[in-house]
Amino acid sequence: MRRLEALDGLRGYFLVFMVLNHLSFAGGYLLVKINHGELGFVQDAQGFVFMSGLLVGMVYAGQMKKRGYDAGAAKIRNRARELYMWALFCLIAVMALVALVKDARTIWEPYLWQLAENDLHFAAAAALLLYQPTFMDILPQYIVYMMVAPPLVWMCVNGRWQAVAIGSLVLWLAVQFGAHLPLANAVDAAMKQVDPALALRAHFNVFAWQVVFMSGLVLGALTSARRIDWAKIMDPNRTTLAWTALILTLFFLALRLSRTFEVFPEAMGQRFPALDNRGEFSILYALNFAAVAYLLAWTMMAGIRSESPALRRVGEALHSLFQLPFLRLIGRHSLHVYVWHVVVIYLLKAVDFHYGPFNEATKTAIALLAVASLAVPAWYREARAARLKAGAATTA
Repeated sequence: MRRLEALDGLRGYFLVFMVLNHLSFAGGYLLVKINHGELGFVQDAQGFVFMSGLLVGMVYAGQMKKRGYDAGAAKIRNRARELYMWALFCLIAVMALVALVKDARTIWEPYLWQLAENDLHFAAAAALLLYQPTFMDILPQYIVYMMVAPPLVWMCVNGRWQAVAIGSLVLWLAVQFGAHLPLANAVDAAMKQVDPALALRAHFNVFAWQVVFMSGLVLGALTSARRIDWAKIMDPNRTTLAWTALILTLFFLALRLSRTFEVFPEAMGQRFPALDNRGEFSILYALNFAAVAYLLAWTMMAGIRSESPALRRVGEALHSLFQLPFLRLIGRHSLHVYVWHVVVIYLLKAVDFHYGPFNEATKTAIALLAVASLAVPAWYREARAARLKAGAATTA
């Protein structure tokens, strides 16, 4: 399996679970419990953002190395503009649905606030990425990262990746100690000068979550420059880091399950909330993600070359999973599939409001149909590309 196929399959996998996690029904539903997020503190968003950074590093570092900084930077900025246009499309599409769907304001007010009233101040704040409606908050941070990416990719190309990595880590640490709060409060106060009801709203703290994107960017750029010997790093005979990652993964699994089943000792229960801050990518999420990411990569890259039959089977199973045609299809068109999923999730919340509550079998069927529908924008784009290619060949 080629490397990019594996990455497409991984992105597709994260998109599937993004749909299952964002979808909700009155009374909940069981299918969402069959989820890696129930086994620790690693969800699809971490993987999606990391993979985005990895691909940015791999693709644009190679272009900068061949064609120079300006050519690569222009492509990155063009990609950022494309992302921004699709973020605006999401916003406009959902606001249009508010005008068309019965009781939309009641249904979606918790996710849109006064955008459910088509409030122009809120719409302007959303267009400026300062107010991010629920389920639309991955694209804004990705846009910011793309805007600052060109010089960082160039630094990696020229061997200064350590400065990028250290700067990213320091910025993440600053958020953990609250150094970002004066800026956030100032922006929030400025917004309230325009409209007292306005508020800075973004689930993902862009200064914290950048560590996920930038770690991917650095690794992708170094991979493109052939400065990482993955065969050596992921040697099946070098198991110390793999065992460490496995132990950490099991630790966080136990922590998650003890929380789920409410068997925390009281002292731990009091301390845990301070560590559990997904929006600021607290150390709980950072360590768990690093452990799972390394363990997954090692198992796929070294496991299939291991002398252990059991480990080889696990590695081969993971390769087979991420080689599934459906996952690779939607992963190849992740931006458009993500936008599609936003609209689908909002519409299905309206369906549940008007026609629910549903029984468990119906909820499962709706969820599976929602996942299957992710292929629609991907199929359309591939069919359109095939038609254009055929037309160009005919013209030639």
